[in-house]
Amino acid sequence: MDIEQLMERLGRSGVSVILKVDDERMAEGGEPWTLVMSGPGLGEQGLIRAESRSLSDCLEQAISRLRSRPGDWEWLAAFA
Repeated sequence: MDIEQLMERLGRSGVSVILKVDDERMAEGGEPWTLVMSGPGLGEQGLIRAESRSLSDCLEQAISRLRSRPGDWEWLAAFA
């Protein structure tokens, strides 16, 4: 998955993205990856948040949730 291309496309679609890895949760064996999406592109339902043990799973969760929202998200299939 080309993360840079995905992030640019999301930004052009009115979605702001914050991606974080937490060293403390990683050391504890938790879910260190967090992705938060917000912005006008998400509509009235507001933000999307995903947490996981791996970056790829975190991205897949967030993309899946975004695709279930109203809007033109068909292009996300290229990133799934």
